[in-house]
Amino acid sequence: MAELKIISMDEVQSKQVNWLWYPYIPYGKITIIQGDPGEGKTTLALRLAALLSKGEALPYEDTEREPVRVIYQTAEDGLEDTIKPRLEAAEADCSQIKVIDESEAALSMLDERIEKAIIEVGARVVILDPIQAYVGANINMNNANEVRSVMAQLGKIAEKYDCAVLLVGHMNKGSGNKSSYRGLGSIDFQASARSVLIVGRIKDNPQIRVMVQDKSSLAPEGEPIAFELDKENGFRWLGHYDISVDDLLSGIPKEKKSEQAENLILEYLSKGKYPQKELVKKAQAMGISKRVLDEAKKALNVRSRKEGSQWYWDLPEEIE
Repeated sequence: MAELKIISMDEVQSKQVNWLWYPYIPYGKITIIQGDPGEGKTTLALRLAALLSKGEALPYEDTEREPVRVIYQTAEDGLEDTIKPRLEAAEADCSQIKVIDESEAALSMLDERIEKAIIEVGARVVILDPIQAYVGANINMNNANEVRSVMAQLGKIAEKYDCAVLLVGHMNKGSGNKSSYRGLGSIDFQASARSVLIVGRIKDNPQIRVMVQDKSSLAPEGEPIAFELDKENGFRWLGHYDISVDDLLSGIPKEKKSEQAENLILEYLSKGKYPQKELVKKAQAMGISKRVLDEAKKALNVRSRKEGSQWYWDLPEEIE
């Protein structure tokens, strides 16, 4: 039986989190990038690796950095015919991207070669794609205790070397489930990660893919970021995209949300003024963001006025 040891919080030294990409990917922690097959999660991981290899800023950040050394492990795509061509298309500095040779023995998250490679390469980023292939043959992905143990050990390595560990994973087919339950295996994968990013495509505009932050334990959630991926135009970053993770997974387009927001405003303001705070709550309950609600407000020329300490919204006379 383990000896009882008590830690007093006044003796704990506070430590600031370092960021590879604020607020999406912290150093020294595990980040999960997941999505349905073919939605663009591996493309996203490779594009980020390419930018890091050249020391270039990641999307929508101003941080300048030295080139970052990356270990990229993939169990689903060939290095020669898939990964290398995609890195070349992204103009990566391939001398900064390393791979642990698995020709004689498959790699797992608990493999000591990961720690040895981080030391030898001086890697600041490790990418394992997909999670399912690197859990280990003897680990039951649906067993919470086994998953928790594996993730804890991998997390210790990330923290020890202040290395960002990115796990790329598939999602299950439970279309009606909450996003946090769509990852394959135990929910402890998501619980152990400090950041979870979900990649999906816009169903009525499938060349557009969006990365949405589904979990952020160390900072406020970042805004969704879109990128275009098609045969004619190749890859390009598109900017921020207003969509929730559940709407992304269910395929509801932004235009539908705008329509829902306008209908909500008309429903509650048709009989007169209505408290802004209450309307925002009702919108959030429907998965409508404050930004979409504000856009609908502007489109309907809704007026704002303050009475006492409370703000009210009111329709213009021509709509009433």
